[in-house]
Amino acid sequence: MRRVGKVLAIVGAMALLWAPTPARADGFVSPFAGVTFGSDDLEDKFTWGVNAGWMGAGIIGGEIDFGYTPSPFGDAVDNHVLDVMGNLIIGIPIGGQSGPGIRPYVTGGLGMIQTKIASGVSSIQDYDTKDFGFNFGGGVMGYFSNHVGMRGDVRYMRTISDDNLLDNGLDINLGSFDFWRASIGLVIR
Repeated sequence: MRRVGKVLAIVGAMALLWAPTPARADGFVSPFAGVTFGSDDLEDKFTWGVNAGWMGAGIIGGEIDFGYTPSPFGDAVDNHVLDVMGNLIIGIPIGGQSGPGIRPYVTGGLGMIQTKIASGVSSIQDYDTKDFGFNFGGGVMGYFSNHVGMRGDVRYMRTISDDNLLDNGLDINLGSFDFWRASIGLVIR
């Protein structure tokens, strides 16, 4: 009897997810490739990732940003920088929300920046931090049709630290690790 209840619950959930609904948001997925730059700690390196989000009422929305930069500390040891951010995005569609058009936007949010360096030597401990961080930037999405276009983006990323706290009333301090990322990618809505 329990099994029948679980099956009915799963079928009901699937029916709700697949049921047609009126379009209220402009969803998108954007795989990208780019370069990191402007950091005292990192080499200028190739980076890749994906953004996925939606624009409610055509102007304000949210997005998840995932970026991965292999070997930003050089090729001598295995290392990477990974970021996962939840962002607010504000953009005005010029030409409407369907068909060809452009959408300049600004974006910013909070999330995690992981820095990992594997020493490759058993007597030296690996370095792996997952720091709270923020990002902000902007760009433009240009659509060729209802569903396909290109996206160009520049963002600043920085960690937030809890050591050496400033007396600023917020008990936060900017971390010392920061970089810029410029990217271009396909955008599918």
